[in-house]
Amino acid sequence: MALKILITGGAGFIGSHVVRRFVKNYPDYLIVNLDKLTYAGNLANLIDIENSSNYRFIKGDIVDSSFIDKLFEDERFDAVVHLAAESHVDRSIVSPLDFVMTNVVGTVNLLNAARKYWKSNYENKRFYHVSTDEVYGTLGEDGMFTEDTAYDPHSPYSASKASSDHFVRAYADTYGMNTVISNCSNNYGSFHFPEKLIPLAINNIKNNKPVPVYGKGENIRDWLWVEDHARAIDVIFHNAKSGETYNVGGHNEWKNIDLIRLLCNIMDQKLGREPGSSEKLISFVTDRAGHDLRYAIDSTKLQRELGWTPSLQFEEGLEKTVDWYLANEEWLENVTSGNYQKYYEDQYATR
Repeated sequence: MALKILITGGAGFIGSHVVRRFVKNYPDYLIVNLDKLTYAGNLANLIDIENSSNYRFIKGDIVDSSFIDKLFEDERFDAVVHLAAESHVDRSIVSPLDFVMTNVVGTVNLLNAARKYWKSNYENKRFYHVSTDEVYGTLGEDGMFTEDTAYDPHSPYSASKASSDHFVRAYADTYGMNTVISNCSNNYGSFHFPEKLIPLAINNIKNNKPVPVYGKGENIRDWLWVEDHARAIDVIFHNAKSGETYNVGGHNEWKNIDLIRLLCNIMDQKLGREPGSSEKLISFVTDRAGHDLRYAIDSTKLQRELGWTPSLQFEEGLEKTVDWYLANEEWLENVTSGNYQKYYEDQYATR
């Protein structure tokens, strides 16, 4: 079936991988990429598919309800895959209202527009909300997050995502909207904005700059290769029953300090440096406020019901990631310098 799908945040890290996968794998779909092009949005992430006949880009802000209403009225989307979000915990601590506006108000604007223009006829319509494992809070040494874990967000970012999750569920229960939600663990891979741990560390090691690690580096995260995540979104979008929630994890739990040491070793090998030399760049810094100790995702439901499993172990995926950044120095330089924000600025005006 030919579908017109709105993918929000499609110029971002995860979003660009989802857009690319849908454009390439479903030539009979029309994929409309809506992105505000904030600091984390980069159209250079999609240069390989920008001229595809089944792809269009629109610049716009999901916080602008009038714009979103007109967009739905003009385009008559069949489905929404909603990834647009403010996502950096440190930024949320400094500017929490920005996260409320984008992550909560923006999501509700999309829900309202979809409900209005689908006119309660949800056959062959779908609203898919992509969320995070951070809504669940923190774990101790044992246990894993499941789809039934109670929400317990600890940062303004995770609180805003928890709220948006609840709104999506409320619209399903109240209005009968066809919705699905997925909550993923930490993603890594190509096109990752270098404020995040792995690309920041790769860039700093490459340039012999200090590699900051919060506290003692004891915090544990479950790492998910972004292309595996895009594949999971594809599977969930096409096969999940309405109202379902799926956790998506990489089955790769690592302490931050162990991850950084592994990354240092890989970088030493790739750059021809003396083994252990990059570890000297590790710099322990004051821990983040409200820093959750451990995240771990149980993806059993997704595997059992829809057949998805991660394809890469972390060591293999991390090496692929390092190779990509070392082979794409121009992309990294454009991002770290800010030059990427000039990309196509004359071609794409706010609608």
